[in-house]
Amino acid sequence: MDGLGNATDPSCLQQPPVAIDIIKDLDIFGIILYSVLTLMALLSVLIYMEEAVYIYKKVPSPKKSAIMWVNGAAPVIGVTSCVGMWIPRSSMFTDFTAASYFAIVIYMFLVMMIEECGGDEAFLKRCGRDRLRISTGPCCCCCPCLPYAGISRRTLFLLKAGSFQFALLKTVFTILSIVLWANGNFDLADLSITGAAIWINPFVGILTIIALWPVSIIFKHVQGLLRSLKIIPKFAMYQMVLILSQLQSAIINILAMGGTIACAPPFSSQARGTFMNQQLLIMEMFIITLVTRMLYRRAYDPLDKTDEHEEDNKDNAKTLLQAGCGEDGVQSV
Repeated sequence: MDGLGNATDPSCLQQPPVAIDIIKDLDIFGIILYSVLTLMALLSVLIYMEEAVYIYKKVPSPKKSAIMWVNGAAPVIGVTSCVGMWIPRSSMFTDFTAASYFAIVIYMFLVMMIEECGGDEAFLKRCGRDRLRISTGPCCCCCPCLPYAGISRRTLFLLKAGSFQFALLKTVFTILSIVLWANGNFDLADLSITGAAIWINPFVGILTIIALWPVSIIFKHVQGLLRSLKIIPKFAMYQMVLILSQLQSAIINILAMGGTIACAPPFSSQARGTFMNQQLLIMEMFIITLVTRMLYRRAYDPLDKTDEHEEDNKDNAKTLLQAGCGEDGVQSV
């Protein structure tokens, strides 16, 4: 009967409560929870600011901007989630802001990997004779038969353009969604064929997959070269932010719209799901901020100019030469 009462409660069909109502209804546990989560979000910003100052002083210009963008992903998502937690009716705007920022981070992570190799020219010089494996996730991980692609300026431009399009178009679709919402035409819960969300969200999902593909291609190629710069745990943290901010949010929203997450007045099912996701994100992004600080706040020595592929080629040539000399020696005897 309680579940039936909650289902028919008029507040379950209303908009999320305003901020002042949230503050008035807080009990002792709520005050402690809100205080701890807000403190985590503020500490994330302070840690990032201290790290940004260090990177600004220690890292050369082309690389430091990309590193600062990538490092800002967790603090920005944590702060926007904190704002959405205190002001529930702003959740759509805070989620769009965080998603637009992370769209830029996807492109900047690609730029950062190339800059860690010394920039475009150094990357082409090191890897110009190599070939890129394009059968990687999230697009073509199930297609190992795809041919390898040669590395050239054109290839590098296409890879960058593949990620940059999402940084640009995600912002465009965010503005479009806000305009449609203000006009009453955009609602995330409206999955009918005439709703704008059912058309915009899948298209943005396709753009996301296309943007992640070049990052995965470059990472697969340079992970050995940049292993000493801890590129693998950096990529893992980048993937973790992606999964938590996108996939986790999508799963919770689906459960809320399906009624799995029950209504708890003054929060409707969808508003409560968003509220739970924001609390989780604040804690998760705080932990990720601490881990990324350990990974990025270090001495940035220039990468060794010796190409590991060139060393392998020299070793192979030396082995073949020694084998050939041995055969000649046997024949001469």
